[in-house]
Amino acid sequence: MTGLKVGEVAKQAGVNLQTIHYYERRGLLPRPPRTESNYRAYPAEAVLRVRFVKRAQELGFTLKEIKELLSLRAAPRTRCADVRERAETKVRDIDDKVRTLQAMRRALTKLIGECSGSGPVSQCPILEALDSEAEEQ
Repeated sequence: MTGLKVGEVAKQAGVNLQTIHYYERRGLLPRPPRTESNYRAYPAEAVLRVRFVKRAQELGFTLKEIKELLSLRAAPRTRCADVRERAETKVRDIDDKVRTLQAMRRALTKLIGECSGSGPVSQCPILEALDSEAEEQ
């Protein structure tokens, strides 16, 4: 039996060994057969699969979402529109996160503006604001 060893897959895909094993545990990468000497023998396609997963992660997809994309890819009746719909959903999720981050930035910038940076920490307006917000909840 021929195939790539786990280290070869990791190197070619640009990840570490633990990533390969983690993807296997999560069902993103099929467990390969073993050689007579008990080494895992990965097919060359494993490198492409790992690269696909990493690229999808870079675009913000969760591992669960990536697993769904891989399932769609393997399903013969899947249409490109099905994949597009998931990408559009991800863009909406990213837009929501951006709005949340912008609101956090505005709030922190306001607090920084209220703090001179001098005086004792017991009178820090930033800490006081955080305390008052914690009490309101």
